[in-house]
Amino acid sequence: MEYFDLYNQDRIPLGKQIQRGNKIPEGEYHIAVHVCVFNSENKMLIQQRQPFKEGWSNMWDVSTGGSAVAGENSAAAAQRELEEEIGLKFSFENIRPMLTVHFDHGFDDIYTICSDAAVSDLKLQYEEVQAVKWATEEEILSMIADGSFIPYHEQLISLLFFMRDHRGTFKHDE
Repeated sequence: MEYFDLYNQDRIPLGKQIQRGNKIPEGEYHIAVHVCVFNSENKMLIQQRQPFKEGWSNMWDVSTGGSAVAGENSAAAAQRELEEEIGLKFSFENIRPMLTVHFDHGFDDIYTICSDAAVSDLKLQYEEVQAVKWATEEEILSMIADGSFIPYHEQLISLLFFMRDHRGTFKHDE
């Protein structure tokens, strides 16, 4: 049984928890995370969800994702989800999310990291992941269009590929 810490709209902990699956009260929020792993060829590691997994069964998704459990901060959740789902160890010490997207009942922290991990070296969590592969931005956008990838906003996928090599919101002279 998993529990989530609850936060107010300013992301201040409320000192309350809720069991996974229960309806989050209005005005309270939890933390979700996604990790997008990019390689030196500017491809994103994507995962295919198991056919028996609730929600988006059999569909392709970004590298990993999940929720922070009670007592866990965003970076710790990202590190845990990455290792649990695909067996990739990566230290998130001193790493902040690339961006945070607000959704109805939470904050979705999205991390971008770089690794040239070989697909054959990854250990997939049977309960969640059936396959992984490297994909270009164009391949992911095509998969969204044909309905085989979770229907993220195409602009978000393009932004993630762009932000892989850029930080901040302004152009900087090199």
